[in-house]
This record gives sequence, structure tokens and C-alpha cells, in this order.
Amino acid sequence: MIHTHAFARAGLIGNPSDGFFGKTISIILRNFSAEVTCQESSHLVIVPHQYDRLEYESVDELMEDIQIRGYYGGIRLIKAAIKCFGDYCRKQGTDLSGRNFTIGYRTDIPVRLGMGGSSAIVTAVFRALMEFYDVQIHETILPNLILSAEKEELNIECGLQDRVIQVYEGIVFMDFERSHLEQNKHGRYERLDTSSLPPLFVVYHHGLAEGTEVIHNDLHLRYNRGDQDVHDAMVKLGNLAQEARDLLVSNRGSEIGPLMDANFDLRAEICTIGEGNRELVNIGRRLGACVKFAGSGGAMIGTYDGDPERLDRLNREYAEIGAKVILPVI
Repeated sequence: MIHTHAFARAGLIGNPSDGFFGKTISIILRNFSAEVTCQESSHLVIVPHQYDRLEYESVDELMEDIQIRGYYGGIRLIKAAIKCFGDYCRKQGTDLSGRNFTIGYRTDIPVRLGMGGSSAIVTAVFRALMEFYDVQIHETILPNLILSAEKEELNIECGLQDRVIQVYEGIVFMDFERSHLEQNKHGRYERLDTSSLPPLFVVYHHGLAEGTEVIHNDLHLRYNRGDQDVHDAMVKLGNLAQEARDLLVSNRGSEIGPLMDANFDLRAEICTIGEGNRELVNIGRRLGACVKFAGSGGAMIGTYDGDPERLDRLNREYAEIGAKVILPVI
């Protein structure tokens, strides 16, 4: 039995410019993970998870499930990952026809809250298939294949950021400069020292669940039709990531907080921010933290001065609105 996993992630700074030839820094969140199991079998079998349920007690229960998890579970992700893996192997001349497998998954990554839950499942599937068939894929190329499973096969607008950090893990600075990306088929990826990070927290609220494609589809439409505000914002977001990277490598990570605030403010200039998401930011700022989106909404990442009393106040006030605070395990 093969067991593989991939962790949740949070965009520290620069997102969502990763989908627009920008720069980002992301961290892995070992607090949550997706796990895939794979073993040889006579037929190819995909085992559904509880998120793929087709039976409900009532219409109300079905509606509540859709509100939290959307219309799709992990089965389509697994199918897309298997197809992209198969396509890659065919191009490499690797024959997969001699063996079949049964594959299943489980995940505790909060759903549709911008923590990379979908890409974690795909990443774990690729790792399982690579081990099962003894296929090696270089870490610079693997994020592209994971992205293609969602973007090309399932038409989900997304960027490389999630897949890069879930492959590389730790904390990574990513530069997606267009000419380099088009010439090399991957960005420039630099692992950074986690010890340079300031105290961080992540806060999330299940009631704010929303598919990542909601915001990304709109941004891509506006970017592709030449919306100057969107183009300018992506350049500025990338510059913030570069500044934060330079501070971190200079062991001045305590100074990145204002850059994170600026990241949120730039995003708010080009995207509509719902009241719930804005409240998550406002609570943190009111209590002395710097806060921004961890992904596409429903979860925020923040930095504070490390004062335990401040963290206690953050925990209490977020709990009052039904949100949960965790300290990232990177």
C-alpha cells in the first residue's frame, strides 16, 4: 500500500499575481493535509471520499453540503490527475498498460477557503502514481503537470503558486517573469529560510467558503482584455513579494507586515471584498496585526509582534464571529 500526502498552503505575499507573470511567496501549512492511498488491483478503481457523497437525509442537508463544499468532490480531481500523468508518460515513452490500481483519498484541508485543498489532492495523486509506476518527474516540472490537471482538464482558472509550494514545501519565493516562464516552462523558485519569518497566524471561517474560480475567472477576463488597473496591480503585487523576499533573506522578516497590508489594499482596489472577508481583516488590524488573503477568500494570513496576550485577543475576537485561528506549522 502506497501512502502519499500534500499539505495545505497560504500565500504570504504577492498573490494573486502568480497567474499574471508576477511574484509570490508562499508557505506550507502542515496543520492540514490531503492523503492518497494506492495499491495494485485487477481493475483501475477510484474510491470516493465522504465529500463525494450522493445520499442525503433531506434537501436541506444537500443544500448545506453544496454551500460548504460546492458541487464537486475529489473524484474529478483524481481523474484529471491520472489523465495528465498518463499523457506525460506517453510523451516520455513510458508504458503504463501492464498494471492497474485502486486509489482513494482523504483530506482535512478546509474546503473552498483558499488553502490549496484541490491542488493538494492532485499533488498527492501524482506522488502516488510516480511511486506506483516508478516514474521520476523533476520538481521544476511537476507543478506544471499538477496545474494542467485543474486548468486544462477541468477549466479552473488558477496559477502555479499552490502547486509549487506543495511540491517544494517550506517557504518559497517564486518569480513568474513572462519570458523566463515561456522559454523554460517554469518560473524561478527559491527556497527561503523559515527562521527569518515573523510570528504568523492563519484565520479562517467555514461560512465564507467560495470556489477559487469565482475571483480568478473575473480577473483573467479583465487582464486579457487589457484592464490597466488589473495589469498595474499585478506588477505592484509582484514588487511587494520581491521586497518581502529581500527582507527575509536579510533576516528582517519582522518588517514585512506593512507589505502584507499593502497587498490586501491593492487587492481591494481591483476586486470586490465581501463583508465577511473584510471583517476578518479589520479585526486583525484593529488588534495590531497585519492581515491579507491567504488565497482567494475565507482564510487570511497575518503577522503580529509575537505578544501572547495579543494572540489571545485575536483568538477571542475571531471566535466571537465563528472564525478559527491556527499557528502555521511550516
